Amino acid sequence: MSFSVVAALVAVIAVVLLWTWRLVKWVWIKPKMLESYLRRQGLAGTTYTPLVGDIKRNVNMMMEARSKPSNLTEDITPRLLPLALKMFNSHGKTFFIWIGPIPTIIITNPEQIKEVFNKVYDFEKAATFPLFRLLAGGLASYKGDKWANHRRIINPAFHLEKIKNMVPAFYHCSSEVVCQWERLFTDKESPCEVDVWPWLVNLTADVISHTAFGSSYKEGQRIFQLQGELAELIAQAFKKSYIPGLRFYPTKSNRRMKAIDREINIILRGIVSKREKAREAGEAANNDLLGILLESNSEESQRNGMSVDEVMKECKLFYFAGQETTSVLLVWTMVLLSHHQDWQARAREEVRQILGDNNKPDIDSLSNLKVMTMIFYEVLRLYPPVAQLKRAVNKEMKLGELTLPAGVHVYIPTAIVHRDTELWGDDAADFKPERFRDGLSKATKNQVSFFPFGWGPRICIGQSFALLEAKMAMALILQRFSFELSPSYVHAPQTVMTTRPQFGAHLILHKL
Repeated sequence: MSFSVVAALVAVIAVVLLWTWRLVKWVWIKPKMLESYLRRQGLAGTTYTPLVGDIKRNVNMMMEARSKPSNLTEDITPRLLPLALKMFNSHGKTFFIWIGPIPTIIITNPEQIKEVFNKVYDFEKAATFPLFRLLAGGLASYKGDKWANHRRIINPAFHLEKIKNMVPAFYHCSSEVVCQWERLFTDKESPCEVDVWPWLVNLTADVISHTAFGSSYKEGQRIFQLQGELAELIAQAFKKSYIPGLRFYPTKSNRRMKAIDREINIILRGIVSKREKAREAGEAANNDLLGILLESNSEESQRNGMSVDEVMKECKLFYFAGQETTSVLLVWTMVLLSHHQDWQARAREEVRQILGDNNKPDIDSLSNLKVMTMIFYEVLRLYPPVAQLKRAVNKEMKLGELTLPAGVHVYIPTAIVHRDTELWGDDAADFKPERFRDGLSKATKNQVSFFPFGWGPRICIGQSFALLEAKMAMALILQRFSFELSPSYVHAPQTVMTTRPQFGAHLILHKL
């Protein structure tokens, strides 16, 4: 055997050994070292299963919870965060589970939560399941200086004065849905059963299409169809995420996801390109979210502006987050008000007093709907759009009395904290909007125990937009209809990126 062949074999063996060592270190040695570090501090956690951690176990628990009948008075957390809830009930406020080979500390103490939310450069946005970035990349996924730069560029689009100009679009889109519902009735006396969920999805899609992309809303409709299909495919893939490398296999669903992403990118690139050409030709800037974003980005371009690809990612986020948050808030509001007719009557009476029966709401009148604000806060407490928030620890950090090593993650389980009886009282599971009568600070006792849109510097940039849009829609619905749960309604909240109704929301509408 020649020297060159021997040398080649030695090189191959060295490479194999190196990669074997790296794999063993990643799958076993590092996780066990981190586990030992955490347990020495008295922190309880689940037993590590190499590579997959608790992912498969959590998914199986979730599937089991979803297979059982549910009702409106039951805690939805077992359907959203089953393993975290079980550990919370058995091991207390702080513990760890495994997301693959990464030990993930679950924190529910308001002081620790506040510290994590405030220290955005120390507790950075954790990398999400890779496929999630196809839907919610951009500002939602960036960290450090890149996040700060993009936030500064996007901020002007969500100033209250800019949102004020979008209120007519909120009214137009909401009126369209209300009028279509009215046409479903054969006569005023006969009630009508409607699955309001797809209608509300289309309503919020229409709003974001108009307010984000102006005259390009028709292209927007196609993007929503594609993103809806993509969200379902990603949710199915997440259930199998414990299978290493599955997302790289050329399966039918993986090929479809790539095709959807390509089509969305082509549509968005066309929208952005047309706007850029119009702006370069001296045409007046559009006063929608994309127009404001491009104007703001142009002012930053000399220093650190966004590339076209980065603008497209923010557009994807406009579509997904802008539509998802409001649609799930509206659907759970209608479901809960169907169950709690006294609060539905109170909300309707407030709308009549402030808006009258046919007056067109403006931003000032919407802001005066205090009962509706209380209702929305309580719905967001019980049915937060996102069940948990994630952060990464990239250097050794103190968190209260804990010392967290680099390489762990921190999860904040919104759904658990929002229903914690120690924070909210023995009636934490009950729908009681009056707990917000004197505002958020009084309801939370000045603790960080309510964060449906996040908290601190990274709080959702579109929070005011979403709440005003939801107020407009609910005001017009309450003016025209009363509603109750249909006998065919099945209560089945589930996570498909956000907390959605698995079987829709079948309600009986009565025309007023």
